[in-house]
Amino acid sequence: MAGMSPLFRRKAAQRRQAPQTPGAPQPAQSSEHSENHLVTLIRKPGCHLCDDAQLVVEKICADLGVPWEGKDITQDRRLHDEYWEQIPVVLIDGRQHTFWRVNEERLRKALTDESK
Repeated sequence: MAGMSPLFRRKAAQRRQAPQTPGAPQPAQSSEHSENHLVTLIRKPGCHLCDDAQLVVEKICADLGVPWEGKDITQDRRLHDEYWEQIPVVLIDGRQHTFWRVNEERLRKALTDESK
């Protein structure tokens, strides 16, 4: 995979990922930003902060046409071990953006800032 473009590697990785849990959100439709970013919300069932974070992620990603995915730490031991004290956690392109509370303005800026 070393010679592949970052976009192709990301899409290949997405195809290899396990299917989301039933009722999990679907990615937004593509736009100018969707080719540049992928937002991941790491959460667990019954977490009110996770529900709040999902509302923000859904709204901003829908507004910008950025795809997002939800991952459940109860279904992934590695994610559980890494993030259990911080959930919900938002990753942008695999890098941690925030945890516990998601600020709409900060997330929008991170997804639209062309200098990154």
